[in-house]
Amino acid sequence: MVRVPQQAQPLQVTVVAESRETNDGLHAYLQGAGVSSRTTRALADMVEVSPATTAVVLFPDEFDAKEVVNHISSLRAQRPRTLVVVVTSGPQHIRAALSPDGQSLLPIVLPKPAFGWSILDAIRAHAHAESS
Repeated sequence: MVRVPQQAQPLQVTVVAESRETNDGLHAYLQGAGVSSRTTRALADMVEVSPATTAVVLFPDEFDAKEVVNHISSLRAQRPRTLVVVVTSGPQHIRAALSPDGQSLLPIVLPKPAFGWSILDAIRAHAHAESS
């Protein structure tokens, strides 16, 4: 039997950061790399992503830790195949949302500051593993 390779789905990323500069900079980088992205400064928007969303990149340090935990947990429950990439200088504050739950993908935590290419590499590695 001949296996026909699946065509990779286009990457779709949502960036969640309080900082307009962070949102704009990462959005421009992703768009320049050919990745469809949208940004939001509202933490609650992260649970409203479409089923086609490959990843949500979250910069949680500017938000209330308890709210971050609640929203990450909700997103993982609603969209277990959506990768959550957390860019933070304090992962211990949101540890409860980063633990394995047996149902969803384990979030990737990158130390802040993280460059756009390291964020994109993590997303592409996830997408490649999902399509294999």
